Amino acid sequence: MVTLQERFGRRPDLNALLLLIGVQELGQGVAEFTKEQKQDLMHIATCKLFSQSGHYELERVDDEGWPHYKLLVPVPFANLKEQERMLKWHILEYFDALEEED
Repeated sequence: MVTLQERFGRRPDLNALLLLIGVQELGQGVAEFTKEQKQDLMHIATCKLFSQSGHYELERVDDEGWPHYKLLVPVPFANLKEQERMLKWHILEYFDALEEED
């Protein structure tokens, strides 16, 4: 399997990974997105990732195919660094699960 760094020529940052996961979860393929849509995609990714630890659950998918999540339990991190560390852990779990599906 080709790593993201090999594919894109550099190591992707957290925002790039969130955007990539958001596009994957939207399931509509690669497209041109507005700045607001990119923010929404990153939010979808964050919710999807934190759903792995029971903080969010998929509530519905709207008529345009965009997923909407419901907060179940607030994310209890004391600071942004802790939240970022947990996101990175969940990103690894997310890609491991995708790899197992193949």
